[in-house]
Amino acid sequence: MNASSNTTHAFATAADPFAARFGMPLPAGMRAECAGMSWRTFLSTYSPSGGPIRFGRWSSTPLGAGNSEFRATLGIGDVITQATATGCGPVSALTSMLYEAGFQMEILSFHQLRITADRTATVLLCEHDGQRHWAIGFGSDATESSIEAMIAGANLLHG
Repeated sequence: MNASSNTTHAFATAADPFAARFGMPLPAGMRAECAGMSWRTFLSTYSPSGGPIRFGRWSSTPLGAGNSEFRATLGIGDVITQATATGCGPVSALTSMLYEAGFQMEILSFHQLRITADRTATVLLCEHDGQRHWAIGFGSDATESSIEAMIAGANLLHG
């Protein structure tokens, strides 16, 4: 029985660098795309550290009726700007902020995985003008990882 489990794990490891590191698989489409990648290649492909947009600070103020005002500091090229949006959650608000800044994207698929007691990964399939990219972000909670994934997606689509 252990031999069978080891074989299954070895197969998952070769096909999915995320599963090799965290013991849980990525969404099927992303898993097929990153098959056999090293962890370093995986990160540079789906969570690039550079691009036309950078993320700084984030805050939210509840407004009632399920809405909040969100504020973010964004670096766009050489310019630092403050963005504000009202929405029912951080993903909605950041989507609006990115749109206003010229970084339109549609989120086609959204997955969150709790990878440790204090770390979450968010995996997105994003699209703009018929171009699609998987993106991943990591954070201490669902909001932080979502923001990181969205910034990675915007940079991949508009970089």
